Amino acid sequence: MASNNSTQAAIVLFKDGYDIPLYGLDNGMFYYVHVTAIVCLTVSLTCALFTIISSFWSHPAGEFYTGWTKGERLVIYMSICDLLLNMSLLMNHLHILISKTHTRPKELCSFYGFIMTEFVLAQILMVNVVAINVFTTMFFSTNYSFGRFDSGILLWSFGVPFIGGLIAAMRDQFGPIEIVCFFDAINGRVASLVLITIPTTAIMVVNLLLYILTFIKIRIDVKDIRQSLGNMASTAGRHIRAARNMSMFVVAFFVQWSSIVLSGVWLMFADDIADVPEVLKTIVGISTNLGGVLNMIVYLAVFKKSRKIKHISNMATRMEPQVTHGQRKQQRIC
Repeated sequence: MASNNSTQAAIVLFKDGYDIPLYGLDNGMFYYVHVTAIVCLTVSLTCALFTIISSFWSHPAGEFYTGWTKGERLVIYMSICDLLLNMSLLMNHLHILISKTHTRPKELCSFYGFIMTEFVLAQILMVNVVAINVFTTMFFSTNYSFGRFDSGILLWSFGVPFIGGLIAAMRDQFGPIEIVCFFDAINGRVASLVLITIPTTAIMVVNLLLYILTFIKIRIDVKDIRQSLGNMASTAGRHIRAARNMSMFVVAFFVQWSSIVLSGVWLMFADDIADVPEVLKTIVGISTNLGGVLNMIVYLAVFKKSRKIKHISNMATRMEPQVTHGQRKQQRIC
């Protein structure tokens, strides 16, 4: 009888995520967690804005679907995801930091959770398409189109999370998870498992396998090219550079989302979110909030550099006929 009363009391006590104490208030970690998150999100938000502005500053906006490469367009899509995700998370952390309570009303918390689901899953699906595209490019010399105006990848990356998030919202799956709003720590565990943990883990494994195979193929092809001469080698070199550039998105994906996959798998075997190690929670809070920084690094290290090299190459090509013409004229005079 006493056991049944205890069970009923536990059920009443933890009927949803609002019954779980706000993380950090009891152990002095509250300000550390939220201030660190706010700093990371502010930096990430600034980097995402810089990437978008810099991209459109150096590229004609009217040629977005005709003159920009796939990788350059993906930088914009990823930066938009980071921008909106960071804005939502920043407001959520500020709300909690000021009020020192879980986000209320419940509808606002659910909205934050929906935004998280939409843009986290959108980035994960988008990077998976990139990994598959790079793999097929290297192994089958097939460069698949993303559809007219990139409609294919945009519908897949943003449409699927929207439908999943909408179903989760209708079933009241969003709420507090001890630190911010995402899937309710009590009632949203199944939705979190189906929409985040399982697909993210599966995509992580697939991307890792594809990346390893692609990396090996790139190394083999680079050695072969070094033994070749002529235009064919130049064309193949561009082919490899394009695949290598796109692979950087996969690397950034591992850096940003590996920790959240590990914590999700941990929760599958834990009874409570409090069982997740503090170190892992800290890593999740930092790495997942720095998407804009990682995307900017990819942009600066790969695509901005590639655009500069392409610009110099085009100028050299335009100048070459003029030099040749002058040399021929000089030969005729002599």
